[in-house]
Amino acid sequence: MRKFALFAIGVVIIIAALLGAYLIIKSNTKVKPEVTKVVKTIFVDTVKNKTVPITIPANGTLVAKNRLELFAEVQGVFQNSSNVFKPGQKFGKGQLLLGINSSEYYASVQSAKSELYNLITSIMPDLRLDYPETFPSWNNYLKNFKIDKSIAPLPESTNEKANYFITGRGIYSAYYNVKNLEQRLSKYRIYAPYSGILTEALVTKGTLVRPGQKLGEFIDTSVYELELSISKNFSDLLKIGENVKLSSQNNQRDFTGKVSRINGKIDQNTQTVTVFVEVKADNLKEGMFLEAQLNAKDIENAYRISRKLLIDQSEIFIVRDSVLDIMTVNPVHFSSKSVVVKGIPDNTVILSRSVPGAYAGMLVKVNQESKLDNNNPTED
Repeated sequence: MRKFALFAIGVVIIIAALLGAYLIIKSNTKVKPEVTKVVKTIFVDTVKNKTVPITIPANGTLVAKNRLELFAEVQGVFQNSSNVFKPGQKFGKGQLLLGINSSEYYASVQSAKSELYNLITSIMPDLRLDYPETFPSWNNYLKNFKIDKSIAPLPESTNEKANYFITGRGIYSAYYNVKNLEQRLSKYRIYAPYSGILTEALVTKGTLVRPGQKLGEFIDTSVYELELSISKNFSDLLKIGENVKLSSQNNQRDFTGKVSRINGKIDQNTQTVTVFVEVKADNLKEGMFLEAQLNAKDIENAYRISRKLLIDQSEIFIVRDSVLDIMTVNPVHFSSKSVVVKGIPDNTVILSRSVPGAYAGMLVKVNQESKLDNNNPTED
């Protein structure tokens, strides 16, 4: 009886344990919540194919179109200037940029002029007697001879014998010697060929200047050139005189330039062609970095979209009855931010903004505000 009682108690304990375990497991079972479908709101565009202009982005730094590097051709002491000879100083056209002391050389020029005057005076009696027809012109030349001014051209004569006589007396030789000295004397003074600004000054007043020494740099601030490197594929599409849209960094300022020159040689290393754009504006400075948009060609019956919307380089998402679908397109031109595509029928509704996790068959809801501002794809 004792064994039977112990067996019965054991069976009851096991049954109670199993029942308790079952109740514990059943009480921990979680009810799965119902999954609600999330419908994403999307922004769309309605396609209207049109002629899309292709612009080529490029950048470069401004360089003054007119530049004068000042070098000394004579020796002397830097004596004077119309304004202070310092970087940033403006000079008007015709103003003296730099004057070198020429008193010693000026004296030698005057001596040569005096010698020429004496030579002409010495042949006047012979001209009066032997060549009376040439005498009046030479007599007038002597009367108008100014030793402190540049000498005038010698009188011309049709008398061949008179010309031989004058040449034999060394008149022409002395005349061209004086002209040569006068040309040399003019190099002691450098004048501004145009209005501009001094960007570099390497000498100051009192400095001894030697031949071949660089004195400074002078530029014209009214017109600049922008050098751009363009792919050879577009070089034949650009024309001289075309307008070019320019902008400074961060698009703070906009300018308009014109294509002034196109290099006829292709760079072998980069396979690009150099294009020069001329630009004029008051607030431009040499060395300024500018970005340009060159008009290359027009693509008809095409549409421009953001590059973010392109899938696998040839597909885009479209919307059909609130469901996303995929359409194959033909990309014809890529830029940094956008792509021009062909093959989208008119009135096709496409995404205007990328949707994370989008897939074909995805249920979506169109944002009504996006319909009011269609056909505004991202520009280059």
